[in-house]
Amino acid sequence: MITTTNSQKIFNPIGPYSTAIKIENLIFISGQISNVVDDNDSNNNVIIQTKNILNNIKIILKKYNVGVKNIIKTTVFITNLEHLNVVNNVYKKFFLEHHSNQFPTRSCVEVSKLPNNALIEIESIAYKKCNLL
Repeated sequence: MITTTNSQKIFNPIGPYSTAIKIENLIFISGQISNVVDDNDSNNNVIIQTKNILNNIKIILKKYNVGVKNIIKTTVFITNLEHLNVVNNVYKKFFLEHHSNQFPTRSCVEVSKLPNNALIEIESIAYKKCNLL
């Protein structure tokens, strides 16, 4: 069974795609960018954007009664790899707050540009335990 989520109130997709799709016990979350993008110092801005994105992912997972500890894969798209250490600090703290030292697998790619002039975008895959009869 396929279930889709498009919560227009919080996550207004900027294109023809679903915010998340659940297929069997896997939840695929489309790349999330922050709803807060401004012209402040880029280091602080990437911190704010990363925190907002991870929080958005947490909110989306909650709609499926799944927590952050169920994320098994993320892909990070970043416009400047020089920000990676800052992003890693926010990312590490976020995951440590939600479970022990278990981090999801991850890929990171530097890109030339992201929608709405965002500095970072993160997509993720999570699982939901199946109820066995």
